[in-house]
Amino acid sequence: MIDRRNALVIAVLAAIALAAWMEVWLLRARDTGDDFVGPPRSDYTLDNFTLDALDRQGAYAFNVSGPRMARRGDDGSIYVTHPNYELVDNGGHVWKGTSETAWVDKNGDVMKLEGAVAMHRVPTEAVQRVDVLTSDLTITTDPKQKDAQGHPVADAPHRDKRMATAAPTTIFEASMVSRGIGMKADLDLKTTELLSDVHMISLPGKHQ
Repeated sequence: MIDRRNALVIAVLAAIALAAWMEVWLLRARDTGDDFVGPPRSDYTLDNFTLDALDRQGAYAFNVSGPRMARRGDDGSIYVTHPNYELVDNGGHVWKGTSETAWVDKNGDVMKLEGAVAMHRVPTEAVQRVDVLTSDLTITTDPKQKDAQGHPVADAPHRDKRMATAAPTTIFEASMVSRGIGMKADLDLKTTELLSDVHMISLPGKHQ
């Protein structure tokens, strides 16, 4: 009777030991896997950089500088923290601004300014300063026209730039302050549309 009891205890202990060993083995097997979760690692990173981006035809696309940039190897896009950026519309007018982060696709056709965005048009003799305060702003540039073989058309019309956001937006002009929810702007046609809940304030004495 005693031997049977001892045998039963030994069998139970053996089962417990086997279960513990299996658990340790499974944990080790999990640890050998790739724990990285998220987007692919960067091809390279740059600190305190300035980048002048050109399109495929060598034309100026935009300028961006900041404390850190990472280029993604899977799709060639770049990520920038606290960028200072500059772009030129089709009228040759310069727009400058800042945002919390920025993402730009490989061809420079799409720039997403994320977080708080502050940008302005640099005044000249031809145009007045315009300031835009918003968030999560997307700037798109029309893709180049291509021929039947897929090559860019050299004498195609210029590429139009557009801005859009669904966030609250405030636009400061020389004689007007406009506020609304959501915005669409065409930098070529020089048109801006606030989408909803629009309020406008005229500034007396500032008309030119």
